[in-house]
Parts: sequence; C-alpha cells; structure tokens
Amino acid sequence: MSAVFLDRDGTIIEEVGYLDRRDRVELYPYATDAIKALNRAGIPVVMVTNQSGIARGFFDAAVVEDVHAHIADLLARGGAHIDRYYYCPHHPDGHIEEFAIRCDCRKPGRALIDRAARELGIDPATSFTVGDRWVDVGLARSVGGKGVLVRTGYGMLSEARPQKGLQADAIVNNLVEAASWILANR
Repeated sequence: MSAVFLDRDGTIIEEVGYLDRRDRVELYPYATDAIKALNRAGIPVVMVTNQSGIARGFFDAAVVEDVHAHIADLLARGGAHIDRYYYCPHHPDGHIEEFAIRCDCRKPGRALIDRAARELGIDPATSFTVGDRWVDVGLARSVGGKGVLVRTGYGMLSEARPQKGLQADAIVNNLVEAASWILANR
C-alpha cells in the first residue's frame, strides 16, 4: 500500500521557527482540503517531522504531542485526518544529552518511514514524500519513493539552492498542488 508522508512546518502549517506552543500553529488555508482529498482517495497520510527543538532544550516531547493533537483537531473540523504522526527528537548539536545524538530517524534518514511501513503496512517504494526542504526529497530517495518539493515554508529558498545529485519528482507551489500531482501520478 502506498502512502503520502508529509513534512509539518512549512508544508502543512506556517513555518514559525521552533514551534513551542499550540497557539502558534497556523494551518495553511488549503491544507485541510489537500489532506481530505488524499483521505478520500484512500491513501494513508503520515506526518514525518524533525523536531530538534527537543534536543536543543527549547521544548519537550509533550509540547510536540500537544501541537500534533491540536493539528489533528483543526484538520478534523474540516473533515480531514492524518493517519499517524512521527517525529525525530534528535540533533547531534543538542544540549539534552539523551537526544544529542546522530540517528537514523532524522530526515533524510529513513527510520521514521521504516517504522510507519512496519506499523501501517506501507510500501515506501511506492509512496510519496512532500516537504519544503531537500531533506524531504532526500528522504523519498532513501526509501525509493517519489519526492515532491513545495514552495511554501523554505521551499522557494530550497528550489533556488538545488542539491547536487538530488532532484525532486515535482516542484509545486503548495500542498494542494502536491496532492493533485500525487493523485495524478500514483
């Protein structure tokens, strides 16, 4: 079964830097409809996000869980849902010892997608990853899937600074266009 793996900040919600409380969450106005279109097509939607703010001591895992619960509530109000939320709390430059490590779950590492594949029965090689940074496209490549770069968040900056040896399958303006491209190319 194919899935769509979505980045969080700059893809589903406005990029605000280190998101340390739920009242700073601002869904893009089209995010609910884009996710709902994927839901209606029967495609699992999975969030995969790097949350190095935990390792850096800016907030803890409870804050990330609260933000994700808030996003789930906002999406549910519009009839959309994300099937599962996964995040990496690590960063090698972190200050919180247990999280200040190199890991396989920090994008573009594949551990979050491997976990989703095990838990949800997903085939990563037939799946899509959508995000506003080259690490999201790199994540798609690491599992053999397709990568879509959106121009929201840091996407325009990412597009202007291509990564050698890394090419997106599509570069689109936002999550709505990404969902449309995925639905046409699955």
